[in-house]
Amino acid sequence: MIRSMTGFGRCEDTINGCDIVVEIKSVNHRYFEFSSRISRGYGFLDEKLKSYLQSRVSRGKIDVYVSIETLEDTDAQVLVNHSLASGYVSALRELAERYHLRDDISVSTVSKYTDIFTIHKSPEDEDVIWNSVKSVADRAIDALIRMRETEGARLKADVLQRTETILQLVGQIEERSPQTVIEYQKKLEQRLAEMLTDANIEQQRILTEAAIFADKIAVAEETVRLRSHFEQCVKMLNSNEAIGRKLDFIVQEMNREANTIGSKCVDSQIAYMVVDIKAEIEKIREQIQNIE
Repeated sequence: MIRSMTGFGRCEDTINGCDIVVEIKSVNHRYFEFSSRISRGYGFLDEKLKSYLQSRVSRGKIDVYVSIETLEDTDAQVLVNHSLASGYVSALRELAERYHLRDDISVSTVSKYTDIFTIHKSPEDEDVIWNSVKSVADRAIDALIRMRETEGARLKADVLQRTETILQLVGQIEERSPQTVIEYQKKLEQRLAEMLTDANIEQQRILTEAAIFADKIAVAEETVRLRSHFEQCVKMLNSNEAIGRKLDFIVQEMNREANTIGSKCVDSQIAYMVVDIKAEIEKIREQIQNIE
């Protein structure tokens, strides 16, 4: 199924005594680009999340937010920096003596200086943490992919509709092109008749000029290649692969063929059709910029 590169997924769950939240946002990007914001102390998850996400999402700018809060009591030890605490007490007493203040230093007073305390927690098992986060991330990624697939279906429908419009215009050009040669031949006969007093006009010369003109304006090769490009485009849109970059290349080739047809045409009707074709191709190009 075709996927857009725009999407959002979120999941929250409590696993192994931890409240875990994973949010994933993605927008279009030429390659895979990953950035994350993870709760302090769990930086080791960054590379694991990047590798795991890349195994499921091939393109896009991915922003991941992970919050981990421990709910259950864990073994922890609170240590006091006695040297720093002594310094605070001495400074407070110095203030009291110098400015004749009441010396009411207490434990609660000193405890306000939180930098004298250090909390040591028992080390957590990184594998357990990763498996817990991965379980939540899995569901967030599923939600992200569902949104990308929904948007991808809309993009596919739009591109296919524009493809049909272009193919109809190509068909009209193929019908109109031979008619321009006939019209040119008639105009040539009229001009020669006006220029020459001799009523005997060389038909062979007219046929030769018409053949040269037909060769100059022939667009059969371009229309055949254009149809081939659209066939490849439709085939890719019905595949389950990441096709964004391939489609980008094919659209460039479509535009090249349309430009060639435009440079060859001398007929105003065909010129208008080419303008419409190029406008539709440009809209397709804009749409596929967001296809994975």
